[in-house]
Amino acid sequence: MTPNVGGLDRGLRIVAGLALLAAGALTPLGWWGLVGLVPLATGVMRVCPAYGLLGLSTCPLKGGAA
Repeated sequence: MTPNVGGLDRGLRIVAGLALLAAGALTPLGWWGLVGLVPLATGVMRVCPAYGLLGLSTCPLKGGAA
């Protein structure tokens, strides 16, 4: 899979995912905090399926090379 998530987008996804997971563990949000796994996974793997379907990319390099 070709990376389509760039640096800033990647960092924001990881931070948001960790924040949602922490909120789920530490607040009454509970199991809904597991939604944080989605942005965390897409940030770590640098691939967003929704971006692929929409033809978007925030990765500045052609071919997605890191």
